[in-house]
Amino acid sequence: MKPLLRAVLILDALLLLAFGLLFLLTPWTSLYNALLLVQTQPALVGQGFGVALIGLAWLALHASIDGSLTSTVAKVVGHVNWLTGVLMLVWLLGLHTPALTGFGQIIAVLAGVVLLVVGLGGVRLSGAVRRREKVRLVEAAAAERAEKQAAKDAAKDSANKRDSGRATAAFPAYRAEPVVVEPVMPVTQPVSPVSAAPLHPAVDEPGLTASERAARAEAATARDDARNAAADAPGAPRPPFHG
Repeated sequence: MKPLLRAVLILDALLLLAFGLLFLLTPWTSLYNALLLVQTQPALVGQGFGVALIGLAWLALHASIDGSLTSTVAKVVGHVNWLTGVLMLVWLLGLHTPALTGFGQIIAVLAGVVLLVVGLGGVRLSGAVRRREKVRLVEAAAAERAEKQAAKDAAKDSANKRDSGRATAAFPAYRAEPVVVEPVMPVTQPVSPVSAAPLHPAVDEPGLTASERAARAEAATARDDARNAAADAPGAPRPPFHG
């Protein structure tokens, strides 16, 4: 859309230049008589207005080349053009002033219509271009902020990696060695021959006489006494304590 606005600015520059030269030649009476136009009185006012229009034409041409001035100058020139066209139509059609012949009036009305259409078109195009430029600037600012945030995140990640690398170098990682489980052998306690003997041998075996039972009981009692005496002797092995 901006190239179209540049083309409109070039057209504005040509129109402003033509009107500026026409007003600059206000003292040329024969030219105005040939074009069936009314001369501006005094001629100094016409020439001053012509210089102003030529300067505005140069500004429009410069804005069509310089992109930073395109939308602003197009807006200003557009407003000047359509306001000028409205004034021409009001004076020519409404007030019938100045009094022109048929051909001269047609030319003046067509010039007013052209200025009105071109001016309004330039204003609309300049507004659309300005809105697009604002959206583009906002997107560019958002992209720049995103790039800065990404750069900060990348720098933070690299700093964290460097810190973790330094910590690893200062404190090497502990590697657990495999634990070898040795088989546990059951502890067996030697049994003394004294404790291996039954405390109370069986004396009530079938087929024994009463005398034999009494003899065996006396022998068992003697063995018990001997075992108790051996256990009470100093230095004798003691059985483990069972709670």
